[in-house]
Amino acid sequence: MSIETISLSGRKKMVSNKEMTFWERLYLVAIVKGLLITLKHLFRKKVTIHYPEQVREMSPVYRGQHQLKRDEQGRENCTACGLCALSCPAEAITMKAAERKPDEKHLYREEKYAEIYEINMLRCIFCGLCEEACPKDAIYLTTSKVLVPSSYEREDFIFGKDRLVMPLDVAIKNAQLNNAN
Repeated sequence: MSIETISLSGRKKMVSNKEMTFWERLYLVAIVKGLLITLKHLFRKKVTIHYPEQVREMSPVYRGQHQLKRDEQGRENCTACGLCALSCPAEAITMKAAERKPDEKHLYREEKYAEIYEINMLRCIFCGLCEEACPKDAIYLTTSKVLVPSSYEREDFIFGKDRLVMPLDVAIKNAQLNNAN
């Protein structure tokens, strides 16, 4: 016995309503197939790890916490061009540009700098587009496993320059390593 049906695309499809055999009604074949799949997975390598004792290796393309770079003299690389904020699909980056004063030459490379630079970590999707868009390589995503500490306050998830700018001692060490190579 067959029934003619029409699918959503408008094409006709023949559907047959045949009787099941005795073995098909027992579902023995289906049960054996399910057991074989279970046995196959039983002897595979386990994917779970015991976290505090074992630490999972991070992928070489892992993107962790954001950081604003400094140059060899410890000055901030960011020129507040705004390309990172424009490229962010989650609109997590906000900044306010300011003019450098004569007595701030040792702090900023260019005449214009980011007076306010904030990343809303609740909105950030860690895609790395801000890193790719930056012409000065001022922002990058570290390989740090510590992303965002937990908190009950939403304001704690908005990272300002105080949490994003690379510490001065780290910038000097990086400069010494680059000069040694």
